[in-house]
Amino acid sequence: MISPPLREAARVVALDDAQRVLLLHHHDEGGSYWATPGGALEAGEDHAAAALRELREELGVDEKNVALGTQLAQRSQEQTVGGRAVRQVERYFLAHLEPADADPARATQPDNVQAHRWWTLQELRETPETIYPDGLLGLIAGLLANGVPKCPITLR
Repeated sequence: MISPPLREAARVVALDDAQRVLLLHHHDEGGSYWATPGGALEAGEDHAAAALRELREELGVDEKNVALGTQLAQRSQEQTVGGRAVRQVERYFLAHLEPADADPARATQPDNVQAHRWWTLQELRETPETIYPDGLLGLIAGLLANGVPKCPITLR
C-alpha cells in the first residue's frame, strides 16, 4: 500500500492575558468545527515562519505583535485536504496575542474561516461543538497548570 504524500503544517496555540485560547470556526465537507490557526508550509519555509504567516493570512495578525514561543505538541494523521489524501504532520507552537491583534478584515487568505473566538478552559470543557485536534483541551489545561512541557507532546 502506498502512503499518501507528506504535508507538513504549523499550527498556533494562541493565548491572551486572560489565559483564553484563540480558535477558528470552519465549515467544510467534514462538517463544522473549531481549530487552532495554522496550515501547510510553503516551499523553503520553516515551521515558525509558517505559523506567523498563517496568523497573518487567516486573522490579519501583524507578526511584530506575536510572541511566538516553543513547540508544544505534534500530531500526524492521514486526512483529506483539498480533495486529496495526505499524511499531515503538524507542529503546534505557543504564541501570546492580544485579542485586538486579530482583525479578520486584514486577513489576506481567510480560506474557509467562518469566525474566530477566544475560549476559556471551562468553555472548552463544556462545549458540545467539535474542537480539533483531539487532546487540545488536555494540552491547554496542562500548559496553564504546569507551564510549557519539557518536550513536545503527541496529540491524536
